[in-house]
Amino acid sequence: MPSAIDVPRGNPRVQYLADGVQTDFTFPFPVFEDGDLQVFLGAARQTTGYAVSGAGETAGGAVAFTEPPEAGTPVLLRRRLPIERMSDFLESGPLPASSLNREFDQLTAALQQVAGDQELMLRYTDTDLPASNRLPERVVRAGQLLAFDTLGNPIARPPVDEEALSTFVAPGAGAVRRPVREKLADALSVKDFGAVGDGIVDDTRAIQAALTSADAIHVPPGTYRITNTLTVGYGQTLYGAGQRSVIAGASAAFDLIHLPDGYATVSGLRLEKGDAAVRLFGRDGPCVHNTLSDLTIWDPRVGLLFDGHTDPNRPCYWNMVSRVLVARPSLHGVWLTRTGEGDTPNANRFSRVRVYSLSAPIAGCGFFVEQGKYNNSFQDCEANLSTMALACFRVGANTDKTLILNFYAESLGGVPNVQLDAGSVETAIVNLLSMSAGPAIYDLSGGRYTAVNAGYPEKNRLARSRVSELVVEALRYDTEYVEPQGGGVVALDLASSVYLVSAYSGDVELRLPAADAANGHAVTVKRTDASVHRLTVTEDGGPGPDGRTVALGNRYDFVTMVSNGAGWWVVAGNNRPGNAYFHDRPGLFEPDLNQALYLVSAFNGAVTVRLPPPGALHAVGRTVTVKKADVSGNPVTVTVQGGGGPDNAPVTLGATGSAVTAMSNGAGWHILGRVA
Repeated sequence: MPSAIDVPRGNPRVQYLADGVQTDFTFPFPVFEDGDLQVFLGAARQTTGYAVSGAGETAGGAVAFTEPPEAGTPVLLRRRLPIERMSDFLESGPLPASSLNREFDQLTAALQQVAGDQELMLRYTDTDLPASNRLPERVVRAGQLLAFDTLGNPIARPPVDEEALSTFVAPGAGAVRRPVREKLADALSVKDFGAVGDGIVDDTRAIQAALTSADAIHVPPGTYRITNTLTVGYGQTLYGAGQRSVIAGASAAFDLIHLPDGYATVSGLRLEKGDAAVRLFGRDGPCVHNTLSDLTIWDPRVGLLFDGHTDPNRPCYWNMVSRVLVARPSLHGVWLTRTGEGDTPNANRFSRVRVYSLSAPIAGCGFFVEQGKYNNSFQDCEANLSTMALACFRVGANTDKTLILNFYAESLGGVPNVQLDAGSVETAIVNLLSMSAGPAIYDLSGGRYTAVNAGYPEKNRLARSRVSELVVEALRYDTEYVEPQGGGVVALDLASSVYLVSAYSGDVELRLPAADAANGHAVTVKRTDASVHRLTVTEDGGPGPDGRTVALGNRYDFVTMVSNGAGWWVVAGNNRPGNAYFHDRPGLFEPDLNQALYLVSAFNGAVTVRLPPPGALHAVGRTVTVKKADVSGNPVTVTVQGGGGPDNAPVTLGATGSAVTAMSNGAGWHILGRVA
C-alpha cells in the first residue's frame, strides 16, 4: 500500500441492482484495507463469497463475487472504519510525514463515514428552528409510537390499531367485522378503472372496463367524454350524483347507453348528445324490468328509444321510467318502435317524463308510440314543444291499449296535443291539459279511443257523460263522526259525504257552507244519540235547506241535502219535515215547525203554544200536531200569532192525551183532527 492516499470528497458508499449476470462491482472511494469494505446483498451483510481488490488506492477498487447475485437483489458496498486511534506520537520523538498523512487520512475517512451516517438519519433541516431532541422517558415511550406535538417536539402516542385500520364494523347491533378492502369493493367507481372525467380524455374504455368488472358502478361528479356506446348488462347498475355526473358523447353518431338485457338500472346521470341517449332492446336476453330514473338528457336525436328489435322471444316489456327530462331532442323525446321482426314494446311504464324542445327545432314528437301493444302507460308526463313538432303525443298505427293519464301538452303553434293515427285502437286518455293551439285530440283512428276530461271536442272539459249501465262492486262514502263536547256550532267543510252526529252533551248546530260556495255538493247528516238536546242544520249566511232550519229530533233521523249553487235543497229524509219534540216549560212556546208532533207538558204550569202566521214561509203547507203529555190539570192552549187560533179560535187541551192536528194553507190554520 502506498505511504499515503488521497481521500476525495463524497459519501463512501455505492449501491447497485443485480441483473443475475454481473459478478464484478466497483467502488469509487478508497479503502485502507480489504476489511474496511462492507458488502451487503439486500439487508444481509456478506463475509464470504467475494474478493476485494484495490485496497489503498485513491480511485477505489472492485468486489468480485464468486457467483453473480440473484437478479433484482440490491448490492451495497460501503466503507466502514472503527472510530479509534491506535498510534501515539512520542514527546521530542521523530514525526514522519507518512505517519501524519495516514492519521489525517484515517480522520478524514472517519468524518466522511459519520457524515454519510447522518445523511441516512431523520434530522432537522439546516434552516429549521430546532425543537427538543430528547425522547420521552423509557417508561413513557415503551410500546408507544414516536410522534410530534404542535411545536414539533417528540412525544409518545399509542400505537395504531392495525386490526381497526384493516377491518370495518358498521354501527349498530348485529354488525360484523369485515376487511376494509372488501368494504371498499362494495362501491366501485369508474375512476377506479382509470376514468378521468375532465371532458377531454376519452373515458369510454375505463367506464366499460368498470361495467365489465362489477355489477354496480358509480359515476362521481365530472364530465366523462365517450366515443362509443356503453353497455349496461343484465342486473347491472350505473348510477351517478345527478346533474354533476355527466356522460357526454363526442358526437351524435352513436347511442350513448345500451340496455340489451333485463333488470338493469341507470340513474342519477346527465347524458349529452348521442343518436339515442338510452336504447333498450332485447339482444342478449329479454329486455324486461329495467329501470331508468332521475336522468337529464340534453341534445340527443332521440332521448329514450324502446326497440322491439328482431327476436320475439327477447321482447322489450315491463320496463319502468320515472323522473326523466329530455331537452332539445332533434327527432323524438321518447320513441317506442321496432327495428326488426321482434314483438312491439309492451307494458312499459312512464311516470313524470318531460320533453322540452326549448325553442330548438324538433322534427318529430315529444312522445311517439309508433309500435306498442298491450298497456304502455304514461302518467303525469309532459311535452312542451316548438311549432315545428308533429305532435306533443302521437299514438301510431300499430298500437293497442295505450294509456295516457294526466298529460300536459303545450306548444305556441298549432301542434296537435294528442294525435291518434289510423289503426290505433283502444287508446285511453284521462285528464288531458291541452295548452297547444292545435286540436286537443287529433283523431285519425275513427273514434277508437276513450277520453275522460280530455278536452274533446271542447278542450279541458267533460261537458256530459251518459252511462247506459254502471256496475259497481263496492260503493263507499267518506264518513265523519261529529260529537262536540258541550254542544255548539260545527261548520261542515264537506270533506265527507256522510256526517254521523251526536248531540249527547249539548245542543248542536251543523252549519253548511253558503250554497254558492258548494255547488254540486251532496251531504247526508244522521243523528246517532237519543238525548233531549236539539240538533239542527243551518246555512252559513243563508236561510238553510229548503229555505229554513232543519231539525233532527230523534235518534237515527237523517236528512240528505244538495246545493245547486243558489240554495241547499232537501232531497231525502226519514220523516219530513221532522219528528216529535217534547216541551215541558210553562208559559209561551213558539214551535219552529221542524217537527211533525209536539208533545207538551203543562205539569209545571199552563203552556200557550203559539203557531206562526199561516202565511209564514216555513208554515205554508205544513201539518203539525200538538198533544198534551202530562196528567196535571194545567191547560195547554194552541193559538196563532196575530190572534185567534186554528179554525180562527184558540184550542184548549185540558185532558191527558188530548191533541189537535192543524194545517196551514197560507191563509189560515185549519184543524184536520182533534182528540178530546
